[in-house]
Amino acid sequence: MAERADDRLLRLLGIVAYLDGAGPVSVADLARRFGTTPAQIQKDVDALWVSGTPGYWPDDLIDFDAASIDRGVVHLTEARGMTRPLRLGTREAVALVAALRAMKATGAVQADPARSAVVESALRKLTDATGEAANAVDVRLAPGGDRQVVSAITSALTTRHRLRIRYVTSSDVVSEREVDPVRLHTQDEFAYLAAWCYRAAAPRTFRVDRILEAVETDIPVQDHPGVRAEIDFTALFAGGSSPLATIRFAPRARWFAEEVPVESVRNLPDGDFEVTLRVTNPGWLRSTLIQLAPYVRSVSPSSLADDVAGAAAEALALYEN
Repeated sequence: MAERADDRLLRLLGIVAYLDGAGPVSVADLARRFGTTPAQIQKDVDALWVSGTPGYWPDDLIDFDAASIDRGVVHLTEARGMTRPLRLGTREAVALVAALRAMKATGAVQADPARSAVVESALRKLTDATGEAANAVDVRLAPGGDRQVVSAITSALTTRHRLRIRYVTSSDVVSEREVDPVRLHTQDEFAYLAAWCYRAAAPRTFRVDRILEAVETDIPVQDHPGVRAEIDFTALFAGGSSPLATIRFAPRARWFAEEVPVESVRNLPDGDFEVTLRVTNPGWLRSTLIQLAPYVRSVSPSSLADDVAGAAAEALALYEN
């Protein structure tokens, strides 16, 4: 699985901070310290060499001794202030306090003692430094699911093991599934597990508070190309200023309401249901509605309905030709 961008960023910043105090270090030693390969360290140094402070002229960039690199030694000669202590204004500090308190309340942090200790330590230091302003911050999160469930998910994500889960839908239908977990994220007031579902043979997103039981197996997860992009619903539906769409579906499309973060779901007397959602990716919604066409009863606003109908007509024209 490809390395996450935030993991690499932490390593890059750590390399600069470590070298600033340690002096010249061999590539092999640096690789062992940061738990990676010498080849990756070389790539990291190449990336840092063209990084720096705004302006990005030669005098703004992090610098290394080129001759040392040729001998397999990394010698940082200019950190460009990357290791200076961060100075925050009151507003910035309060925002970080709020974010840390929200993070502390999540099941993923509470279920991991090491992660919880790091967050608690950072929060305590920042709260002490901020003083009275921190007391004005009150952060409360909705429950994110059973702690045992969250703990199993967190462990499986860390060890990259498959999960067996029992899941209940909003229609009170319980199913048992085996899934390869991809990531745990929050959207609005709920936590979601994004995963590859072997029962569906496709990417699926499960609301954590609806997972009744989760058991970590010793089976390694498999690589599923493109699965991260397909289940990144937060990127598709983020943004409170995005236009609203209201769609009425037949009962057989119930998965849409279960797996896509929506603003609201309204169950109708005849068994249909209606969802309202914000859309920042019209292309994704258009293609999804075309795929679900037999189960779509109505779409509003009319401009969205016309867009979907036009795309479907163009697709049919291609087949006719």
